[in-house]
Amino acid sequence: MKKYTLFILLCLVFASGCMSQNTVEQGDHIAVDYIGRFENGSVFDTSLEQVAVDSGLYSPSRNYGPLSFVAGQGQMIEGFDEAVIGMYVGEEKTVTIPPEKAYGNYSRELLLQVPSEDFDNANITPVIGEQVNYMWRTCTIVDVADGNVTLDCNHQLAGETLVFTIQIVSIGE
Repeated sequence: MKKYTLFILLCLVFASGCMSQNTVEQGDHIAVDYIGRFENGSVFDTSLEQVAVDSGLYSPSRNYGPLSFVAGQGQMIEGFDEAVIGMYVGEEKTVTIPPEKAYGNYSRELLLQVPSEDFDNANITPVIGEQVNYMWRTCTIVDVADGNVTLDCNHQLAGETLVFTIQIVSIGE
């Protein structure tokens, strides 16, 4: 009799799904910790405070902690979104994301020449390296010469292959 009771209990546990892992599906609200690196291993972003400190990226004005988003809804770069599908809480994996599934390839078409007078009219002194909003984009001033300001409107990570270490912290919270 005890064998049959144990067998029935095991069947109920398996049938209820208690033994299976809850995995990330498209549309799930999830939270992840991550470390973003370039191919050479240098860290460019992280949700982990100690990693930021160790990498020289720490900013006291930033709130470190898990990043929350809805999986598969385009809130993240495509490769990151794809990587989390099927992962379970506590799982960690490292994925390499090509530019096409990250911030796109670098485009010379997004180097724009703007007359200096446009900046004068807006009471802005263009300084190389500063970021400005131009035509609904964040652009970096890369040159000021000959009455023109050259703006690079590519994302700063355009053309980069990115390596992310991702750990699922929670699903559905």
